[in-house]
Amino acid sequence: MDDAGISSFWGPVTSTIELCEENYAYSSYIAEFYNTISNIPCILLALIGLINALRQGFEKRFSVLHISNMILAIGSMIFHATLQNVLQQSDETPMVWEMLLYLYVIYSPDWHYRSTMPTFLFIYGAVFAVVHFFARFGIVFKIHYIILCLLCVPRMYKYYIQTTDIAAQRLVKLYVLTISLGTLCWLFDRIFCKKLSHWYINPQGHAWWHVLMGFNSYFANTFLMFCRAQQRGWEPQVVRLFGFFPYVKIHKPKKQE
Repeated sequence: MDDAGISSFWGPVTSTIELCEENYAYSSYIAEFYNTISNIPCILLALIGLINALRQGFEKRFSVLHISNMILAIGSMIFHATLQNVLQQSDETPMVWEMLLYLYVIYSPDWHYRSTMPTFLFIYGAVFAVVHFFARFGIVFKIHYIILCLLCVPRMYKYYIQTTDIAAQRLVKLYVLTISLGTLCWLFDRIFCKKLSHWYINPQGHAWWHVLMGFNSYFANTFLMFCRAQQRGWEPQVVRLFGFFPYVKIHKPKKQE
């Protein structure tokens, strides 16, 4: 949306997209204040997941996955704080890289040729980053991202129906709930922006999208860690910190420690 009258430290807005939030309403250094700070919970949740993965000795793929969540959130903060076209890639490109990592984590246990999948995904991600930097995809980027997300659905559903643990199944339900609510917030913010701009209080739909997707990624990662621990025979349990915050606790056989 248009500037609030505060001079911009970053110069004129050059990004191809703007969300339904008044620019530079609180600081000359932050273009979209709420869309920027709403990424902080995403970073904290990914950090919690990373600490748990490292502390219990999960495979490196999960550490990289949590780190990718943090990189995406930081890139999103940079973009929303500046609204510069070149920094828009720091938000969009990590979104694709993250989904490529999810595809690897989800499908690699059943992939017989171990080196081909990570090699292909790495090249794909690198080529996309270069092409997207020069082509600056718009609607094509969104369609491409949705396709990558949908490719994860069949295997996630397979894991869900094969899991008999009620607490683990609850993680999937929370995953579906957060992505559904987040999508509604995103659509509400995009479709009704002109009406929202006249409201006394802006509900900040895109900022809520960030928060909900932070939880969404955490629930997805935790469920995938549970499934992988089952595959490795690590006797996983979904336990709750302070009685409500879920994480995976494992019991490795001594020969695997």
